[in-house]
Amino acid sequence: MTMPDWVTHAIWWQIYPLGFVGAHPADPPPGPDQHRLLRIVEWLDHAVELGASGLALGPVFASRTHGYDTTDHMRIDPRLGDDADFDRLVDEAHRRGLRILLDGVFNHVGTDFARYRRALDAGDPGSAAWFRRRNGDFDTFEGHGELIALDHDNPEVVDYTAEVMRHWLGRGADGWRLDAAYAVPDRFWAQVLPLVRREFGDAWFVGEVIHGDYSATVAAATFDSVTQYELWKAIWSALNDGNFHELDWALQRHNDFLSTFVPMTFVGNHDVTRIASQLTDPRHLEHALVVLFTTGGVPTVYAGDEWGYQGVKEERRGGDDAVRPEFDALPGPDAPGADVLRLHQYLIGLRRRHPWLHSATTTQLLLTNTQYVYRSSGDAGALLVALNTDDAPLRLALPELGIASGAVVAGSGAPPQEHITHTEAPAHGWLVIEPR
Repeated sequence: MTMPDWVTHAIWWQIYPLGFVGAHPADPPPGPDQHRLLRIVEWLDHAVELGASGLALGPVFASRTHGYDTTDHMRIDPRLGDDADFDRLVDEAHRRGLRILLDGVFNHVGTDFARYRRALDAGDPGSAAWFRRRNGDFDTFEGHGELIALDHDNPEVVDYTAEVMRHWLGRGADGWRLDAAYAVPDRFWAQVLPLVRREFGDAWFVGEVIHGDYSATVAAATFDSVTQYELWKAIWSALNDGNFHELDWALQRHNDFLSTFVPMTFVGNHDVTRIASQLTDPRHLEHALVVLFTTGGVPTVYAGDEWGYQGVKEERRGGDDAVRPEFDALPGPDAPGADVLRLHQYLIGLRRRHPWLHSATTTQLLLTNTQYVYRSSGDAGALLVALNTDDAPLRLALPELGIASGAVVAGSGAPPQEHITHTEAPAHGWLVIEPR
């Protein structure tokens, strides 16, 4: 199994469609005649200008509430629009060179899923066999009564999942994010994905996995990638706690993963507190972004993070709403957060000029609680990254770090510098240096 070539250059701009277009929460909910999915088309040029190469969509299939309670995998959610709207979105994205990643929920379904209704209301044994049982009742996902767990040992569920994936890949999607993949037996994916790859060998499959042995999961499930939650947590936690040792440890683990697969990396998504709210010191938002874009992985930018949007996830009903807001007009060049947007664009541009960063590994060169220098290396080059969250400048003598000289290609508080041997990262600043 090999990863599709196009993923080497993939940088995703992720949106949560139901929130993005104001379809959920909404009272009353919009109907298909409003064609709200087409509002996303108006933002595609922004994705291109950001530097993204793909659009990672949250759930777009029929559901009752938040999209992860699917009622029909073969139908576009009527609150978003219809099949023609989906086709238009795919065409417009592809015309701009943007790939499409869909979000598939195959661990569980909503209570209005047709087979569940037949099992529950009509007592149909064939339909009941699609769902897992616990203590004589239909099992649920993590205790949520509105999310009914599928029986992944049922061959019909295997065939159905493969059929859904093939259908939407045939309609123009380029890959799948597999929601709650951590709750599904690896053997299920190992049955499903080969059935899909026979027809769509260029598709990319990333499993949502939070904890555990990522490499073992990728191998057993035959995923191309998984979500790198370990690195996500280490980035903001190390910055908040003044403990770069945690980040260094996570990057060592990350190196091990990169020897077998390339993880999907991020500092924000639709399920977590936004990075600008997560960090206790706003000066360190830049550091988080520098780590994301100078280490190996398939980077993802959650819509709004590129302007430093705020939003706190809360563990309650509706607790995701703050991180899944509606997007209205595109902010102007002088809007709040414009500097954060420009930094995203610069760092994405830096990554595009150094495509070897896709699978780059890191080597620690200097490490204290508040100062961290690592070398990010690939087959075609290297970058030295200096992160400083200390109140004092971080003075760097490149020869002492094994580098004869270098050029500062990015950083805070200083213009680019050519052919230097000594420099410094300012207090609470950072530098990216290219060895010469």
